[in-house]
Amino acid sequence: MKFQPTSLSLSDLDSRARLIFKDIVESYLKTGIPVGSGALAKMNQGRSGLSPASIRNTMAELASLGLLSSAHISAGKMPTHQGLRLFVDGLLEIGDLSKTERKSIDAQLAGRNMRLEAVLEKASQSLAGLAGGAGLVLAPSTSDMQSRYLRHVEFVGLDGAQALAVMVYADGHVENRIMDVPTGLMTSALERAGNFLSARLKGKRLSETRAEIFAEIEAGQSALETSAAGLVKQGIAEWSGNNKISQKRTLIVRGQARLLDNSGAQSDLERIRLLFEDLERKEELIALLDKAEMAEGVRIFIGSENPLFSLSGSSVVVSPYKDSDQNIIGALGVIGPTRLNYARVIPMVDYTASVIGKLIQMDK
Repeated sequence: MKFQPTSLSLSDLDSRARLIFKDIVESYLKTGIPVGSGALAKMNQGRSGLSPASIRNTMAELASLGLLSSAHISAGKMPTHQGLRLFVDGLLEIGDLSKTERKSIDAQLAGRNMRLEAVLEKASQSLAGLAGGAGLVLAPSTSDMQSRYLRHVEFVGLDGAQALAVMVYADGHVENRIMDVPTGLMTSALERAGNFLSARLKGKRLSETRAEIFAEIEAGQSALETSAAGLVKQGIAEWSGNNKISQKRTLIVRGQARLLDNSGAQSDLERIRLLFEDLERKEELIALLDKAEMAEGVRIFIGSENPLFSLSGSSVVVSPYKDSDQNIIGALGVIGPTRLNYARVIPMVDYTASVIGKLIQMDK
C-alpha cells in the first residue's frame, strides 16, 4: 500500500516519543477525545514508568514538531493531519479481515446475473454499513464500458439527420447513443452497419477489435457500401472515448447519515455539515478518486492533504478495482472524519475492491 510521506519520519522520534505518540493517536481514534498527560501516565503504568511531567514535556516536543495540537495550552492533545499521516505510514498495525467480515461483504455483493451498476451500488452501501462512514464508488467511465464484452449492436433511424446506436453487453447492460449521420442515410445502410459490427464484436470488446475493423474497412474487405462503412467508423471513433460524453464518470455515494452516528459535540456536527457540502462537490470527488486509479493498492487522503477537505477535516480511504485484464477501471472507498478506524477500514476497502474485480471477471 502506497501513501504520501510526511516531511517527518519515525527516525526523528526517540523510543519514548514514539510510544507516547502512538498511545495518543490510538486513544484519539478510539474515543475522539483529546488525551491529557495524566491519562497517558495511567496508560503507561508498568510499561515506561514515566511521570505525568515527563510525558507532558514529550507531548510539548511532539506538538512543536507539528504532530499534535490542542484547543489551548492546558488541554489534552490530539493528532494533527500531519501526525495522523505519520501514524498511518509507520505505526498503524493493519490486520486482515475476519472470516465473518469477509462473508458479510461477499453476501452483500452476491447476486446472480446482477448488472455492474447494481453491484457497485451494493458495494457503496456495504462499505458505509461496515466502516461507519459514507461509501464512495467511482463507476467505470463510458469509455471503460466499451471495454466490456458486447453481444449486439444495432442502429435505428431517427427523425432528421440522426440515428440511435443500441449497444447490448454480455452482462445485460444496454446503452443507447444518439449519433449525427448524413442526411438521407438509407435504412438498409443502418441495418448492414449494425449486422457488420454485431458479427465482429459479439463476445469481444471494442478495444480488442477496433484496429481490425478499421483495417478491414480501409482494405475494402468489409463488403460495406460507403455510407455504411462511414457509419461504422464514426461509431467506433465516438465509442472509443474521444468525446466528452464517453468520458463522463458516475459517482455513487451512500450512507451519509452514518456520519452522524458518532457525532455529539457541536464542533463535530459542524465538521459533518461541511463534509456533507464536500460530498455535493461531486466533480472534485471524482477527480480525487481518479487520482487513486493512478496507483496500485489502497491510498489514504487525510484532511488538509487535499484542498477538498481543508474545512471539514475528512479522510478518504480508497482503492482501485480492475477488470478481467487487470486494467484499473474504477475506484471505491470510505469517507469520514479523520479519526476513522484506519486499521479496520483499510483492509475492508482493499477486500471489497478485490471482490468487485472478481465479480467483473466472472461476468465476462
